[in-house]
Amino acid sequence: MKEKNHSKEVITFKVDSDLAKYIKSLPNSSDFIREAVLQAMKHTCPLCRGKGTMTQDEMNHLNTFLKSHSINECTKCNANIIKCRK
Repeated sequence: MKEKNHSKEVITFKVDSDLAKYIKSLPNSSDFIREAVLQAMKHTCPLCRGKGTMTQDEMNHLNTFLKSHSINECTKCNANIIKCRK
């Protein structure tokens, strides 16, 4: 059975000295970083899609939505939840 050829690319990025020290102390920093990026991609904000900001049009749509919904804190886990106003 022939194995798939998975080419790998190296990506570099800058971090502050404290984070660099921490990453260098990990037994397998590449695996840690890969997993962190994959997890972040799985948990991307559905509103901003990971950009960290929304356009004015997106804000307008959200504000219209929030006229009939509210953002509350879950009493069990403290996560933000969206509830319909009835």
